[in-house]
Amino acid sequence: MINVLRFAPLLSVLAIVSVSSAQTKPTQIHRLDGSKISAVGAEAFARKTFATNHVTGAQIAVLSRGRLVWSFAYGLRRREPALPMDLQTTLWAASITKSVFSTYVMQLVERGEFNLDTPIAQQLPQPLDTYEAYKQKASDIVHDPAWPSITPRMCLSHTSGLQNFSDIEPDKKMHLHFKPGTQFLYSGEGINLVQFIIEQKKGKPLDQLMQEALFNPLGMTRTGIIYRPEFADDVADRYDLNEAFRSQTKRFPARAAGSMTSSAEDLARFTTALFAGKIIKTETFHAMLQPYYKINTVHQFNFTAHDEGPGAEASAVGLAYGAGWGLLTHTRFGPAFFKEGHGDGAQNYMICFEHHQSCMIVLTNSDNGELAFRPLFETILGDTVTPWEWEGYTPSYIEASRRQP
Repeated sequence: MINVLRFAPLLSVLAIVSVSSAQTKPTQIHRLDGSKISAVGAEAFARKTFATNHVTGAQIAVLSRGRLVWSFAYGLRRREPALPMDLQTTLWAASITKSVFSTYVMQLVERGEFNLDTPIAQQLPQPLDTYEAYKQKASDIVHDPAWPSITPRMCLSHTSGLQNFSDIEPDKKMHLHFKPGTQFLYSGEGINLVQFIIEQKKGKPLDQLMQEALFNPLGMTRTGIIYRPEFADDVADRYDLNEAFRSQTKRFPARAAGSMTSSAEDLARFTTALFAGKIIKTETFHAMLQPYYKINTVHQFNFTAHDEGPGAEASAVGLAYGAGWGLLTHTRFGPAFFKEGHGDGAQNYMICFEHHQSCMIVLTNSDNGELAFRPLFETILGDTVTPWEWEGYTPSYIEASRRQP
């Protein structure tokens, strides 16, 4: 139980640290169903929702027709001393990193520098377990008869058969849990494996590659795959369920599965450029969002075998996965692509609807962030089609997940 009185001294601070973008102040925000909400109303609702759910700090960005139309910062980036969250604050984007990285991979594919369907074992000049980084954890998997069939596309679509990370395996090693390409199992390990191949091919670390390919050209000055010194004056610390300090946000080393720090407005810049064909060509964009695997589970992360499916939500929206992005292939608002970011003291979500080029991005520095997602996305964007239970953004699921060891 959260002691609300404990946070009473901060109420006056929280009342003044909500910031809207000075550059984008529309009087109305267009929702997906054609209705509108005033910017003032959106801000008031967001402020109330974050406060009710004890979210320490947050940023929101909303795009319409591929352009940023409203952004908002709330709460605190640091509690001691009390420092406000602002629109330039950089937060841990966690697994949103995976989708930004996958878009970079598609740049390489477009230029003929990388192949998504050539097996990983064929793209490395020597066996995986002979590299220092994989010497221990890959010592068994390279002898699995299915290993030679795993492709980068399978890794980006979470169908490789690898667990999320080898650290959660009993022996701390990589193992295949099914025939590659036949099931969905969310795997950061697979994403990092694609990173490893690319770094071997390019001879450069991922943070340098993505800085040169994306962040510098797009003016994403608050974004980095690893922590950069220029973030020091405005970076968000991270907080737990009781708004107690968890950690500073200084992510090392570079990990395609989740080390990126960013801001909501920087991710809006990325998305605007993506829609405008400035990152990858239109045909490459559509190829990236082509469904590779259709999903029918009840939850993305299953606690028990009873969760396996079939899931009514998944069927209703045509849930699937493409190259690094989750997909809703048929909704009343048209197709959409999305990505979550889960981490200690960092809960994030973004979704974009292709026909409207409408998006909403929410980044938080709080373990309570997910409690705010459904009301925020439904009220401000009019997103009533995100599979909330599958995502785990329902109070009952959040409570159950918190009881897990």
